[in-house]
Amino acid sequence: MISIQTSRLKLIPLDHEMLQIWNHSGRKSLEKFLQLEPNTWEAEKFYQDETRVALTDFWLPMTKKYPMEFTWYTNWEIILKEKSCSIGGIGLSGMPNNEGCTEIGYFIDQKFRGLGFASEAVGALKTWAFKDPDLVKIKAETPVDNLNSQKVLQKNNFKVIGEKQINIPEPTPLYCWECAR
Repeated sequence: MISIQTSRLKLIPLDHEMLQIWNHSGRKSLEKFLQLEPNTWEAEKFYQDETRVALTDFWLPMTKKYPMEFTWYTNWEIILKEKSCSIGGIGLSGMPNNEGCTEIGYFIDQKFRGLGFASEAVGALKTWAFKDPDLVKIKAETPVDNLNSQKVLQKNNFKVIGEKQINIPEPTPLYCWECAR
């Protein structure tokens, strides 16, 4: 099984079969399949909704379409080694596009926030991704009021390159970030 290891974390990319288990049987079945200790993620409704949409509308169809490159199109479980449980997820928006760019997104269970796990996971996936010679930069977006997520990106050498607004479900200003090779 593919994984990325840090001192405290193990990142495991979910292939199409694993995503189907999650989608059809739930997170408990996925944890059992991965031989993890159960941990019910605590998350704000926004993150729960965003994860559900990503699972059904992006990860499942893209891992089916690109089975050999699934690691670029899936959720990577963030496993806390000392507890052998999933504490969140991280992923990319796909293989580098024509401009040599992809986007990163991540989530940490509320019970495990503020302990540096997101920074560690972003750093590990960023290092892995930049091994691809076609990747020139990684982008990210954070709500303007999400200072913790902004600190994660700053610690990983991302710089603010602009601001935009989305209107789903309500108007939300976002910072746009970028990290170059």
